[in-house]
Amino acid sequence: MLKTRIIPCLDVKDGRVVKGVQFLELRDAGDPVEAAKAYDRAGADELCFLDITASHEARGILLDAVSRTAEACFMPLTVGGGVRKVEDIRTLLLAGADKVSINTAAVNDPDLVARAAEKFGAQCIVVAIDAKRVSGEGEPARWEIFTHGGRKPTGIDAIDFARLVAGKGAGELLVTSMDRDGMRSGYDIGLTRAISDAVNVPVIASGGVGGLDDLVAGVRDGGASAVLAASIFHFGQHTVAEAKAHMAAAGLAMRLDPTP
Repeated sequence: MLKTRIIPCLDVKDGRVVKGVQFLELRDAGDPVEAAKAYDRAGADELCFLDITASHEARGILLDAVSRTAEACFMPLTVGGGVRKVEDIRTLLLAGADKVSINTAAVNDPDLVARAAEKFGAQCIVVAIDAKRVSGEGEPARWEIFTHGGRKPTGIDAIDFARLVAGKGAGELLVTSMDRDGMRSGYDIGLTRAISDAVNVPVIASGGVGGLDDLVAGVRDGGASAVLAASIFHFGQHTVAEAKAHMAAAGLAMRLDPTP
């Protein structure tokens, strides 16, 4: 049985870790490299490092922070933000990233996913899907893709897009509910399950964790292979070790670190 992964997420703006609500109202949560070191010591399975305004502000990728994080940490590192072409992916991988997350560029050019997967291998390519529920009361559930840090609607159905990029060679999908982001009310299980059922690649649940039971629900009910969280770890509500123990107690297969 594949083990469930716990992935702390460092959303970065202007070189600082930030945390917001529904992609807005950002507040400072510290230095990304120091936070990464702490999560590495804490036994996180992976770390996700996202420059959340790179596409919106047309800024390049933060290679210095990426390379310093990679030098200091031994866990796998996924990096995204401002990735526009195959050369950007190459640069991030050379800087120390293990995987590269593509969001806006994959929407604008889904074939970028295919070119990247062919060049570097599907295991390196993560497509980040930011989706908001757009169906009305009593209608069949439907979610729309948004880009540019959640600022730009696309009219693209999230489930259809997930199938498309998985078929293009994405090795993993990072699925964030914009409705739940920062709300601490749990993942959008309907969205997570719909995408998990639609594709044959691992899905990372993201957006809305308020407690440890939400992590369990993301896997058990949402069908996710990994769970991503920020606030519950950044602000000291729970540790990674507590999360792993809670999920293991719920019957999920976890990589548990030995007690020192």
